[in-house]
Amino acid sequence: MRQNELRPASGSKHSRKRVGRGDGSGHGTYSCRGLKGQKSRSGAGIALRFEGGQTPLVKRLPHKRGFTNIFKTDYILVKLQQLEVFKPDTEVTPQMLLDAGLIPSLKKPIKILGDGELQYSLVVKANKFSESARRKIEAAGGRAEEI
Repeated sequence: MRQNELRPASGSKHSRKRVGRGDGSGHGTYSCRGLKGQKSRSGAGIALRFEGGQTPLVKRLPHKRGFTNIFKTDYILVKLQQLEVFKPDTEVTPQMLLDAGLIPSLKKPIKILGDGELQYSLVVKANKFSESARRKIEAAGGRAEEI
């Protein structure tokens, strides 16, 4: 098969409807637009969201409006109390968090939150720490390292 022998599948191509070419064509007089009204005029067309003057759905439902920041960084959150599964003086890395089942994947950055208490020192490596988490890790004699 050559490039010049390629043809579209049969029935997939249609000739366009030529309207306004006389009554004998079957598409004359009103040219398939019916009589009068907004949709019969040239240049006419109403927005898909237009509901005939009724308050549109997008204005009736406040949760459908607003702003979504497409540049927002979405973190995987790990609470300080969850780090108790590691032995004292361990260097906790994202891979270890994954192996322990504390995070679902390594695709997103990790943030450690200061929820709970830490009884012993750990060296925790993560992308971000809350202020309280950093304080509690260092109070227990460990280190919070950003990667």
